[in-house]
Amino acid sequence: MSIESGPERQNAGRDPTYATEPQLNAHALFTNASRQYQKGQYTEALNQLNHLMNISREAKTFVLLAKVLLKLGFKTDAARAYQLAGEEKGSRSEHYLSEAMKLHFACGNEDEALSIGLPLLEKAKTDPDIAFIIASIFLRRDQKEILGLFKAPLSTSVNIQHQSLAFKLLTADIDDAQDRDAVVNLFRKNPKSTVLRAAYLVFAREANDYAEIEKYYPDVQKALDAGKYEILAAESPYYHVTWCGDERLNRWAGARSQPFASAIAEARRNMPHQWAKKIRIGYLSADFWDQHATMKLLQAVLELHDPEKFEVTLFCHTKESNLARDRGNRINWGRIIRIDDMSDAAAASVIRAEGIDVLVDLKGHTLDNRLKILNHQAAPVQVSWLGFPGTTTNIDVDYVIGDPYVLPEGSQEHYYEKFCRLPETYQPNDPFHRPRPYGIARKDLGLPDDAFVFASFNASRKISLQTINLWIEILRRTPGSILWLMCKRDAQANVLRKFQSSGIASNRIILCSKTAYAEHINRLPAADLGLDTYPYNGHTTTSEQLWAGLPVLTFKGTNFASRVSESLLNAIGLPQLVAAGAEAYVAEAVALYENREKIVEYRKALQENRFRMPLFDAERFCRHLERGYEMMVDRAKQKLPPDHIDVPALPPREGSFER
Repeated sequence: MSIESGPERQNAGRDPTYATEPQLNAHALFTNASRQYQKGQYTEALNQLNHLMNISREAKTFVLLAKVLLKLGFKTDAARAYQLAGEEKGSRSEHYLSEAMKLHFACGNEDEALSIGLPLLEKAKTDPDIAFIIASIFLRRDQKEILGLFKAPLSTSVNIQHQSLAFKLLTADIDDAQDRDAVVNLFRKNPKSTVLRAAYLVFAREANDYAEIEKYYPDVQKALDAGKYEILAAESPYYHVTWCGDERLNRWAGARSQPFASAIAEARRNMPHQWAKKIRIGYLSADFWDQHATMKLLQAVLELHDPEKFEVTLFCHTKESNLARDRGNRINWGRIIRIDDMSDAAAASVIRAEGIDVLVDLKGHTLDNRLKILNHQAAPVQVSWLGFPGTTTNIDVDYVIGDPYVLPEGSQEHYYEKFCRLPETYQPNDPFHRPRPYGIARKDLGLPDDAFVFASFNASRKISLQTINLWIEILRRTPGSILWLMCKRDAQANVLRKFQSSGIASNRIILCSKTAYAEHINRLPAADLGLDTYPYNGHTTTSEQLWAGLPVLTFKGTNFASRVSESLLNAIGLPQLVAAGAEAYVAEAVALYENREKIVEYRKALQENRFRMPLFDAERFCRHLERGYEMMVDRAKQKLPPDHIDVPALPPREGSFER
């Protein structure tokens, strides 16, 4: 008689659930193992469990085994035991699998942790422990596509490690709703964090949430008044200049990140380099497609480079989705080398192999930049231009290209780079590829025929608290006027609320959205006067308005970003539209409202100067730019360190440059 058959015969006719002898043995073994575990007799408990697994493989057996193995220091084996428990598919299955994943992760078994964790993705959306493990692994492997799922559970967790990881997962995309929600969650938990306050205010300014800006900005100003400039060190340089017009403080923004060693720049300049008869210019950007604002400015200049003196190469990291929108002009801009799939070091190596003499970064501290390429000694002369209006923090750059307006005397001390100042304006403009305005009737744009129309088409984030307060004062003093305002949808309610709370009726604010470029150019003449923003002026926006014949009113700024419109207005021959300061800006807007004949004069001047003055003279601009490159290269050839350069102006052009 076998051990198994005796009890079966003895229990014949009884309840079929009556325990068999093996089941009795299993129960006894489990009970004994549990007691020994409670007493700290882990080796004895393990022996009992080894016997037990020969006759029973219940989830509770594997759970107890995992606990015993942990006490004995066998974490990887414990992880496998928890995994076996989870695979039994009971009510606690997900919990046991989570424990297995945590242990594998703690042991460095990332592949095993992921194999368990990926089927738990749905649970990870609400479980910060699971989210932490999966996100940590994907972040370490630079697999960022899935990371957005984990920002919510990590940012709402009370665990500081989870919150820190949530912060690391934030992108630089201001339109990322997951980023916005995560920052709000984190800031609510850490209201004294200057880093999180800075991030929170970025999103508040993006949505024009003036109530929140007014709530938290006084803390910032109080710290700055006390000389605590280090609170700015964690700010994004780009978003910093949207609110801070003090170039002394602008230099602090972004200074928290690791700066490059000064020895790198000296070594780069002294590296062997084969100079050729022609100067080899390399342009670095993610914006090489003709519908981007940068290329609406720059493409004519690229096409006009003198092929007898210059070779032009575009080091392109433009997104494929944007390349698909290009209409085929790229072929005219220079030789193109794609570097989007290369590391920074590999891209720099390619640039050196091409023998580039002057590498010009066109992005600066803006979205999708590859600035760190310049920290890998890519070229003997490295330059920042056009993309970012300020100094380039923590990057090995020799020169910043500007003009006497945006980079006036006295500003040098606030820049890491040396100045290369073009004589008339730093901003190129393309008069050949952009559409000419023919105008759209006001009634077709929802504008009243009899009102004086102030207008702004700048990005919503540029409508700072100071700017909107100036506009409120202008509207109060010009009762027959309206403000025609381009504003993103999720900011419109906040903008209207600010006007209404200041006594400006909502029917005096006409909101519009972005539209196709040709239509945008055509609608601009329907306004009477463009109102500039501060401290971040219109850049491309201002030149578009001037191109369309719409006068733009600005005032003298205090840093690069707030001096751009002054540069453009001087280059088109209308310095009268640059007021001395904020109060003068309001007064001049009111004066023009009351003297509309002056608006007619300004429109006429814009019409006459469009193809005569320097602002839209792409060929003249290109010759000045090329002379700047030549002056940089002359110094480099002589092994002289970079120094401030002022490019001499060509003789005034006679006649029109219109094609």
